[in-house]
Amino acid sequence: MSRLLTLSVLFAVSTAVQAAPETFNIDNTHTYPHFTYNHFGFSNQTHKFDKTSGKVVIDRVAKTGSVDVTIDATSVNTGYALFNEHIQAADYFDTATYPAITFKSSQMTFKGDQPVSLSGDLTIKGVTQKVTLNISHFKCMPHPMKKVEACGANASTEIKRSAFNMGKHVPYVSDEVMLTLAIEAVKSQATAK
Repeated sequence: MSRLLTLSVLFAVSTAVQAAPETFNIDNTHTYPHFTYNHFGFSNQTHKFDKTSGKVVIDRVAKTGSVDVTIDATSVNTGYALFNEHIQAADYFDTATYPAITFKSSQMTFKGDQPVSLSGDLTIKGVTQKVTLNISHFKCMPHPMKKVEACGANASTEIKRSAFNMGKHVPYVSDEVMLTLAIEAVKSQATAK
């Protein structure tokens, strides 16, 4: 009888370990989506967005995961108020009509224990394109200040802005844009318990 009980407990523990998806909510104060492009051949310019929300779901045992990110396009920050207005106009982000940029991925690829890429749908200015973001850094650990598990990652992809109806001034201002998501996310209270 005790052997049967031991086997039942081991099976229950094994099943619990196998089904281990964890949800992490994006920490807007430590998340830095930014984009880099070449300006008339003079220099590479980098600008950021100040407001981001969303979540990351990861199952490190099954080596699967998903990401759902929403960037407030009206929060674009070039460091110059007039330029912020300029790139929010209809020729570029058209934030009056399309105030959000989204990335939704349900395909997380692992190499060993580390996720190495995310494939999904990037929507900018109402146009959706399939993209793959390469993950250059990924780490999960207990957050030293929040006292809950947190994960962070840097992921990037190169897109053509003309593919999103934002091609004004190409090729003088480069069509190629490097989009980078520097994300920190904190385990939700529901999965932290």
